[in-house]
Amino acid sequence: MSKMTKKPVRVLIVDDSALVRKILSNGMSKDPEIEVVGQAGDPYQARDLLVELKPDVITLDVEMPRMDGVTFLKRYMSVLPTPTIMISSLTQEGKRITLQALEAGAVDVIAKPAVGVVDGLPLLLEDINRRIKLAATVNVAHYAHRTPFREVEPVTHLEETTDRIIAIGASTGGVEALGRILPAFPADAPGIVIVQHMPPGFTATFAERLNSMSRMSVKEAEQGDRVMAGRALLAPGGTRHMVLVRSGGEYRVSLKEGEPVNYSRPAVDVLFDSVAMAVGSNAAAALLTGMGKDGALGLLKIRRAGGRTFAQDEASSVVFGMPQVAIQLGGAETVAPLDRIPALLLSSIRRN
Repeated sequence: MSKMTKKPVRVLIVDDSALVRKILSNGMSKDPEIEVVGQAGDPYQARDLLVELKPDVITLDVEMPRMDGVTFLKRYMSVLPTPTIMISSLTQEGKRITLQALEAGAVDVIAKPAVGVVDGLPLLLEDINRRIKLAATVNVAHYAHRTPFREVEPVTHLEETTDRIIAIGASTGGVEALGRILPAFPADAPGIVIVQHMPPGFTATFAERLNSMSRMSVKEAEQGDRVMAGRALLAPGGTRHMVLVRSGGEYRVSLKEGEPVNYSRPAVDVLFDSVAMAVGSNAAAALLTGMGKDGALGLLKIRRAGGRTFAQDEASSVVFGMPQVAIQLGGAETVAPLDRIPALLLSSIRRN
Protein backbone atom coordinates (compact mmCIF):
# COMPACT_ATOMS: atom_id res chain seq x y z
CA MET A 1 0.00 0.00 0.00
CA SER A 2 1.41 3.38 -0.95
CA LYS A 3 2.03 5.85 1.82
CA MET A 4 -0.64 8.54 1.96
CA THR A 5 0.60 12.04 1.15
CA LYS A 6 -0.57 15.05 3.09
CA LYS A 7 -3.04 17.18 1.19
CA PRO A 8 -1.92 20.78 0.58
CA VAL A 9 -3.71 23.64 2.31
CA ARG A 10 -6.14 25.14 -0.20
CA VAL A 11 -6.08 28.96 -0.09
CA LEU A 12 -8.36 31.64 -1.49
CA ILE A 13 -6.67 35.06 -1.86
CA VAL A 14 -8.94 38.10 -1.56
CA ASP A 15 -7.36 41.51 -2.27
CA ASP A 16 -8.39 44.39 -4.49
CA SER A 17 -4.80 44.85 -5.75
CA ALA A 18 -3.91 42.59 -8.68
CA LEU A 19 -0.24 43.15 -7.85
CA VAL A 20 -0.67 41.98 -4.27
CA ARG A 21 -2.66 38.95 -5.42
CA LYS A 22 0.13 38.05 -7.85
CA ILE A 23 2.88 38.42 -5.23
CA LEU A 24 0.94 36.38 -2.68
CA SER A 25 0.03 33.70 -5.20
CA ASN A 26 3.57 33.34 -6.51
CA GLY A 27 4.98 33.14 -3.00
CA MET A 28 2.43 30.65 -1.73
CA SER A 29 2.81 28.45 -4.81
CA LYS A 30 6.49 27.91 -3.97
CA ASP A 31 5.44 25.97 -0.89
CA PRO A 32 4.44 22.40 -1.85
CA GLU A 33 2.15 22.24 1.19
CA ILE A 34 0.00 25.13 -0.09
CA GLU A 35 -2.27 25.30 -3.13
CA VAL A 36 -3.80 28.59 -4.27
CA VAL A 37 -7.23 27.54 -5.51
CA GLY A 38 -8.64 30.98 -6.30
CA GLN A 39 -8.23 34.75 -6.28
CA ALA A 40 -10.80 37.52 -5.92
CA GLY A 41 -10.63 41.29 -6.23
CA ASP A 42 -13.61 42.08 -4.02
CA PRO A 43 -15.91 40.34 -1.53
CA TYR A 44 -18.65 39.69 -4.08
CA GLN A 45 -16.29 37.69 -6.29
CA ALA A 46 -14.89 36.07 -3.17
CA ARG A 47 -18.34 35.03 -1.98
CA ASP A 48 -18.99 32.99 -5.11
CA LEU A 49 -15.55 31.38 -4.99
CA LEU A 50 -15.92 30.60 -1.30
CA VAL A 51 -19.14 28.68 -1.94
CA GLU A 52 -17.76 26.94 -5.02
CA LEU A 53 -14.25 26.07 -3.81
CA LYS A 54 -14.65 25.75 -0.03
CA PRO A 55 -11.00 26.64 0.66
CA ASP A 56 -9.18 25.62 3.83
CA VAL A 57 -7.92 29.17 4.49
CA ILE A 58 -8.77 32.66 3.21
CA THR A 59 -6.33 35.57 3.13
CA LEU A 60 -8.42 38.72 3.25
CA ASP A 61 -7.65 42.39 2.67
CA VAL A 62 -9.45 44.92 4.86
CA GLU A 63 -10.12 47.96 2.70
CA MET A 64 -11.75 46.90 -0.55
CA PRO A 65 -14.35 48.29 -2.98
CA ARG A 66 -18.07 47.47 -2.68
CA MET A 67 -17.71 45.95 0.81
CA ASP A 68 -14.98 46.15 3.44
CA GLY A 69 -13.26 42.96 4.47
CA VAL A 70 -14.58 42.96 8.03
CA THR A 71 -18.22 43.14 6.94
CA PHE A 72 -17.54 40.30 4.52
CA LEU A 73 -15.82 38.29 7.24
CA LYS A 74 -18.78 38.65 9.60
CA ARG A 75 -21.18 37.54 6.87
CA TYR A 76 -19.44 34.38 5.74
CA MET A 77 -18.21 33.27 9.17
CA SER A 78 -21.82 32.81 10.28
CA VAL A 79 -22.70 30.78 7.17
CA LEU A 80 -19.51 29.08 5.96
CA PRO A 81 -16.89 29.54 8.70
CA THR A 82 -13.36 29.38 7.28
CA PRO A 83 -10.01 30.13 8.96
CA THR A 84 -9.11 33.64 7.83
CA ILE A 85 -5.89 35.63 7.90
CA MET A 86 -6.26 39.39 7.51
CA ILE A 87 -3.47 41.01 5.48
CA SER A 88 -3.75 44.75 6.09
CA SER A 89 -1.77 47.94 5.61
CA LEU A 90 -1.03 49.84 8.79
CA THR A 91 -3.22 52.87 8.17
CA GLN A 92 -4.97 54.48 11.13
CA GLU A 93 -8.29 53.25 9.78
CA GLY A 94 -6.82 49.82 9.22
CA LYS A 95 -5.77 49.57 12.85
CA ARG A 96 -9.31 49.98 14.09
CA ILE A 97 -10.99 47.87 11.45
CA THR A 98 -8.44 45.09 11.71
CA LEU A 99 -9.01 44.93 15.44
CA GLN A 100 -12.70 44.48 14.67
CA ALA A 101 -11.74 41.64 12.34
CA LEU A 102 -9.95 39.81 15.14
CA GLU A 103 -13.00 40.23 17.32
CA ALA A 104 -15.16 38.90 14.48
CA GLY A 105 -13.19 35.69 14.17
CA ALA A 106 -10.05 36.23 12.07
CA VAL A 107 -7.39 33.82 13.33
CA ASP A 108 -4.37 35.95 12.45
CA VAL A 109 -3.32 39.37 11.19
CA ILE A 110 -0.31 40.10 9.01
CA ALA A 111 0.85 43.66 8.45
CA LYS A 112 1.17 44.46 4.77
CA PRO A 113 4.11 46.82 4.10
CA ALA A 114 2.79 50.38 4.12
CA VAL A 115 5.20 51.28 1.30
CA GLY A 116 7.33 49.22 -1.03
CA VAL A 117 4.92 46.33 -1.48
CA VAL A 118 6.85 44.99 -4.48
CA ASP A 119 10.05 44.68 -2.46
CA GLY A 120 8.64 44.21 1.03
CA LEU A 121 5.79 41.74 0.63
CA PRO A 122 7.86 38.90 -0.91
CA LEU A 123 10.13 39.03 2.15
CA LEU A 124 7.12 38.12 4.31
CA LEU A 125 6.04 35.10 2.27
CA GLU A 126 7.92 32.47 4.28
CA ASP A 127 6.22 33.73 7.44
CA ILE A 128 2.86 34.08 5.66
CA ASN A 129 3.07 30.50 4.42
CA ARG A 130 3.91 29.20 7.90
CA ARG A 131 0.94 31.06 9.37
CA ILE A 132 -1.39 29.83 6.63
CA LYS A 133 -0.53 26.23 7.54
CA LEU A 134 -1.12 26.97 11.22
CA ALA A 135 -4.42 28.68 10.42
CA ALA A 136 -5.59 25.58 8.56
CA THR A 137 -5.46 23.66 11.86
CA VAL A 138 -7.88 26.05 13.61
CA ASN A 139 -11.44 24.83 14.06
CA VAL A 140 -13.77 27.79 13.47
CA ALA A 141 -16.94 25.74 13.08
CA HIS A 142 -18.44 27.25 16.23
CA TYR A 143 -18.89 30.58 14.43
CA ALA A 144 -21.69 29.02 12.39
CA HIS A 145 -23.89 28.79 15.49
CA ARG A 146 -22.04 31.21 17.64
CA THR A 147 -23.33 31.97 21.09
CA PRO A 148 -21.57 34.47 23.30
CA PHE A 149 -19.60 33.35 26.31
CA ARG A 150 -21.62 33.33 29.47
CA GLU A 151 -21.39 36.80 30.95
CA VAL A 152 -18.32 37.01 33.14
CA GLU A 153 -19.39 37.93 36.63
CA PRO A 154 -17.56 41.03 37.89
CA VAL A 155 -15.29 40.36 40.82
CA THR A 156 -15.65 42.78 43.72
CA HIS A 157 -14.44 43.32 47.29
CA LEU A 158 -10.79 42.83 46.46
CA GLU A 159 -8.46 43.10 49.40
CA GLU A 160 -5.93 45.87 48.84
CA THR A 161 -2.62 44.63 47.52
CA THR A 162 0.65 46.37 46.70
CA ASP A 163 3.09 43.78 45.41
CA ARG A 164 1.04 41.05 43.77
CA ILE A 165 1.15 40.71 39.98
CA ILE A 166 -1.17 39.04 37.47
CA ALA A 167 0.33 38.01 34.12
CA ILE A 168 -1.75 36.97 31.10
CA GLY A 169 -0.67 35.60 27.73
CA ALA A 170 -2.80 35.05 24.63
CA SER A 171 -2.63 34.69 20.87
CA THR A 172 -5.28 33.56 18.36
CA GLY A 173 -8.69 34.28 19.85
CA GLY A 174 -7.13 36.41 22.57
CA VAL A 175 -8.54 39.72 21.36
CA GLU A 176 -12.04 38.50 22.04
CA ALA A 177 -11.02 36.66 25.22
CA LEU A 178 -9.33 39.70 26.75
CA GLY A 179 -12.35 41.79 25.83
CA ARG A 180 -14.44 39.36 27.86
CA ILE A 181 -12.34 39.07 31.00
CA LEU A 182 -10.70 42.49 31.52
CA PRO A 183 -14.05 44.17 32.36
CA ALA A 184 -14.56 41.59 35.12
CA PHE A 185 -11.59 42.83 37.14
CA PRO A 186 -12.37 45.43 39.82
CA ALA A 187 -10.87 48.91 39.74
CA ASP A 188 -8.46 48.02 42.55
CA ALA A 189 -7.25 44.71 41.11
CA PRO A 190 -3.52 43.95 41.36
CA GLY A 191 -1.40 45.20 38.48
CA ILE A 192 -1.79 43.14 35.32
CA VAL A 193 0.78 42.64 32.55
CA ILE A 194 -0.41 41.19 29.23
CA VAL A 195 1.17 39.86 26.07
CA GLN A 196 -1.27 39.42 23.18
CA HIS A 197 0.35 38.46 19.89
CA MET A 198 -0.32 41.37 17.52
CA PRO A 199 1.70 43.14 14.83
CA PRO A 200 3.05 46.67 15.29
CA GLY A 201 0.53 49.49 15.40
CA PHE A 202 -2.50 47.61 16.69
CA THR A 203 -1.95 47.29 20.42
CA ALA A 204 -2.44 50.98 21.24
CA THR A 205 -5.88 50.92 19.67
CA PHE A 206 -6.68 47.62 21.36
CA ALA A 207 -5.58 48.97 24.75
CA GLU A 208 -7.80 52.02 24.28
CA ARG A 209 -10.75 49.76 23.56
CA LEU A 210 -10.08 47.61 26.60
CA ASN A 211 -9.73 50.74 28.71
CA SER A 212 -13.13 51.98 27.58
CA MET A 213 -14.69 48.67 28.63
CA SER A 214 -12.89 48.11 31.92
CA ARG A 215 -12.94 49.42 35.45
CA MET A 216 -9.16 49.13 35.59
CA SER A 217 -6.98 51.56 33.67
CA VAL A 218 -5.65 49.78 30.57
CA LYS A 219 -2.85 51.20 28.41
CA GLU A 220 -0.19 50.13 25.95
CA ALA A 221 2.98 49.69 27.98
CA GLU A 222 5.82 52.18 27.72
CA GLN A 223 9.39 51.79 28.91
CA GLY A 224 9.55 52.13 32.68
CA ASP A 225 5.79 52.06 33.31
CA ARG A 226 5.02 51.08 36.89
CA VAL A 227 2.86 48.01 37.43
CA MET A 228 0.43 48.94 40.16
CA ALA A 229 -2.99 48.12 41.51
CA GLY A 230 -5.74 49.29 39.18
CA ARG A 231 -3.57 49.30 36.06
CA ALA A 232 -3.23 46.76 33.21
CA LEU A 233 -0.32 47.12 30.79
CA LEU A 234 -0.49 45.60 27.29
CA ALA A 235 2.83 44.86 25.58
CA PRO A 236 3.34 46.85 22.36
CA GLY A 237 3.01 44.65 19.30
CA GLY A 238 5.73 43.46 17.03
CA THR A 239 9.01 45.20 17.81
CA ARG A 240 10.22 44.46 21.36
CA HIS A 241 9.75 41.99 24.18
CA MET A 242 8.23 43.09 27.49
CA VAL A 243 9.78 41.99 30.77
CA LEU A 244 9.00 42.74 34.39
CA VAL A 245 11.75 44.12 36.62
CA ARG A 246 11.84 44.97 40.30
CA SER A 247 13.01 48.44 41.27
CA GLY A 248 13.18 48.70 45.03
CA GLY A 249 9.66 48.08 46.26
CA GLU A 250 8.11 48.62 42.83
CA TYR A 251 7.60 46.55 39.71
CA ARG A 252 8.14 48.20 36.34
CA VAL A 253 8.11 47.00 32.75
CA SER A 254 11.08 47.15 30.45
CA LEU A 255 10.81 46.89 26.68
CA LYS A 256 13.81 45.05 25.26
CA GLU A 257 15.17 44.38 21.80
CA GLY A 258 15.58 40.75 20.86
CA GLU A 259 14.90 38.11 18.26
CA PRO A 260 11.42 36.56 18.13
CA VAL A 261 10.81 33.73 20.59
CA ASN A 262 8.41 31.01 19.45
CA TYR A 263 8.01 33.07 16.27
CA SER A 264 6.63 35.90 18.41
CA ARG A 265 7.70 39.35 19.54
CA PRO A 266 6.61 40.21 22.12
CA ALA A 267 6.61 36.62 23.40
CA VAL A 268 4.57 35.36 26.33
CA ASP A 269 7.47 33.16 27.42
CA VAL A 270 9.78 36.16 27.76
CA LEU A 271 7.27 37.98 29.98
CA PHE A 272 6.42 34.88 32.05
CA ASP A 273 10.11 34.06 32.56
CA SER A 274 10.68 37.54 34.00
CA VAL A 275 7.60 37.24 36.21
CA ALA A 276 8.88 33.93 37.58
CA MET A 277 12.24 35.50 38.44
CA ALA A 278 11.08 38.90 39.70
CA VAL A 279 7.77 38.06 41.37
CA GLY A 280 7.82 34.35 42.14
CA SER A 281 5.20 33.31 44.69
CA ASN A 282 3.53 36.73 44.54
CA ALA A 283 2.42 36.08 40.96
CA ALA A 284 -0.67 34.56 39.37
CA ALA A 285 -0.68 33.84 35.65
CA ALA A 286 -3.09 32.62 33.00
CA LEU A 287 -2.39 31.29 29.53
CA LEU A 288 -5.31 31.79 27.17
CA THR A 289 -6.28 30.67 23.69
CA GLY A 290 -3.60 30.64 21.00
CA MET A 291 -1.73 28.68 18.34
CA GLY A 292 1.66 27.15 19.07
CA LYS A 293 3.39 26.79 22.44
CA ASP A 294 4.38 30.32 23.47
CA GLY A 295 3.94 30.84 27.21
CA ALA A 296 3.70 27.15 28.13
CA LEU A 297 7.24 26.82 29.46
CA GLY A 298 7.03 30.25 31.10
CA LEU A 299 3.85 29.24 32.92
CA LEU A 300 5.66 26.17 34.25
CA LYS A 301 8.49 28.39 35.51
CA ILE A 302 6.01 30.61 37.35
CA ARG A 303 4.45 27.55 38.97
CA ARG A 304 7.86 26.21 40.00
CA ALA A 305 8.67 29.62 41.49
CA GLY A 306 5.62 29.33 43.73
CA GLY A 307 3.16 31.37 41.67
CA ARG A 308 -0.39 30.28 40.89
CA THR A 309 -1.05 29.20 37.32
CA PHE A 310 -4.13 28.70 35.15
CA ALA A 311 -4.90 27.65 31.58
CA GLN A 312 -8.03 28.23 29.54
CA ASP A 313 -9.91 25.04 28.78
CA GLU A 314 -10.41 23.59 25.31
CA ALA A 315 -14.16 24.21 25.14
CA SER A 316 -13.85 27.97 25.55
CA SER A 317 -10.62 28.37 23.51
CA VAL A 318 -10.66 29.37 19.87
CA VAL A 319 -7.36 27.49 19.57
CA PHE A 320 -6.26 25.12 22.32
CA GLY A 321 -2.59 25.06 21.29
CA MET A 322 -0.83 27.20 23.92
CA PRO A 323 -2.96 26.12 26.89
CA GLN A 324 -2.74 22.48 25.86
CA VAL A 325 1.06 22.51 25.77
CA ALA A 326 1.14 24.21 29.18
CA ILE A 327 -1.13 21.50 30.60
CA GLN A 328 1.01 18.75 29.08
CA LEU A 329 4.16 20.27 30.62
CA GLY A 330 2.50 20.50 34.03
CA GLY A 331 2.56 24.28 34.02
CA ALA A 332 -1.13 24.79 34.79
CA GLU A 333 -2.34 23.92 38.27
CA THR A 334 -5.95 24.55 37.19
CA VAL A 335 -7.71 24.34 33.81
CA ALA A 336 -10.85 26.45 33.61
CA PRO A 337 -13.29 28.03 31.16
CA LEU A 338 -12.61 31.61 30.22
CA ASP A 339 -15.41 33.07 32.33
CA ARG A 340 -13.85 31.66 35.53
CA ILE A 341 -10.32 32.95 34.90
CA PRO A 342 -10.69 36.43 36.52
CA ALA A 343 -12.12 35.09 39.77
CA LEU A 344 -9.52 32.33 39.94
CA LEU A 345 -6.66 34.76 39.42
CA LEU A 346 -7.94 37.15 42.06
CA SER A 347 -8.78 34.50 44.65
CA SER A 348 -5.38 32.88 44.22
CA ILE A 349 -3.66 36.23 44.73
CA ARG A 350 -5.60 36.79 47.95
CA ARG A 351 -4.75 33.32 49.30
CA ASN A 352 -1.14 33.45 48.21
